[in-house]
Amino acid sequence: MSTVSIVYFTGSGHTAKMAEAVSKGAASVAGVNTNLLAINGGDIVQGRYKNDAVLAALDASDAIIFGSPTYMGGPAAQFKAFADATGERWYRGAWRDKLGAGFTVSGGPSGDKLSTLHYFFTLAMQHGMIWAGLTDNPMNDQGINRLSSYSGAMAQAGNEAPETAPNAADKLTGEALGRRVAGAALRWRAAP
Repeated sequence: MSTVSIVYFTGSGHTAKMAEAVSKGAASVAGVNTNLLAINGGDIVQGRYKNDAVLAALDASDAIIFGSPTYMGGPAAQFKAFADATGERWYRGAWRDKLGAGFTVSGGPSGDKLSTLHYFFTLAMQHGMIWAGLTDNPMNDQGINRLSSYSGAMAQAGNEAPETAPNAADKLTGEALGRRVAGAALRWRAAP
C-alpha cells in the first residue's frame, strides 16, 4: 500500500473542493490510501503553525500534494505558516524522496496561480522531494487541464460559490493530478 496525503488550506471552500477532487483521483488507484489534511486557522497561534498530528501523517506518507488558494500572487498566509513549520522536517530530511505535487485556485483564469505552484515546487525541492506535474494536453474532449498548466493543477473560482466552482473540468484536472501522483507513488515505492 502507498499513502498519498493532500494538505491544503481553503479560504472560502473552493480549494477544499479541489482537494476532494485530487483525493478522489488518488483513491481511484488500487493499492493507495489517501489522507485529506486541512490546515486550520486555529492551528496558527501568534503566526506559528502547530499540529503534530498533521505533520506526523505527512511524515508517514509516500506522496504529499500541497494545495492553497492563490491570494495576491502566492499561497495563503495560512499555508505559508504551515510550510514554515516544516523546517524541522527539512533539517532531518524527513520528506526526502517523497513525491510532491500541488494545486491552486484563484478567481481568474490566470490569477498568477503559477507563482503559487512554483512556491510549492520550491518547498518540495528544499525538502528533497520528487515533483510530479500534469501530463494532460489542454485541448481534450473532457476539458482536463483547460487552464494549460503542467506544473500542477489550476482551477478557477470566479465569483461563484463553492457548490458550483471550481467547475467540472477543473475538478477532473484535480482528479487527473491525484491519479498521476498515486500511480507514481506506487511505482516509486516498488522500485528497488
